[in-house]
Amino acid sequence: MKKDKYKLLRRGVIYDLVGAATYFVPVVGPFLDILWAPYAAKKMSEMYEGNTGKIASVIVFLEEILPFSDFIPTFTLMWLYTFVFAKADKTVQTIEVEVNE
Repeated sequence: MKKDKYKLLRRGVIYDLVGAATYFVPVVGPFLDILWAPYAAKKMSEMYEGNTGKIASVIVFLEEILPFSDFIPTFTLMWLYTFVFAKADKTVQTIEVEVNE
């Protein structure tokens, strides 16, 4: 599980770097985003299952397709949400049961 967790982080950082790299390509960069946005959304939904993956794929699509937002590391933020912040929200509740004989 830990290997998979850090493998997702590595892939996410690479995807974030590719998405940001199109920002630095003069003239052609915005047109590359038109191709990159659906690909990034597909990869996000493959990396993270369920509703959170679907919501994240919409967010990454919008982030990549909108101008001047390529600097946002959406894949890395999703990893942090999944493995750092969401785990902190999950608390274990203990229930005490008394048995009378």
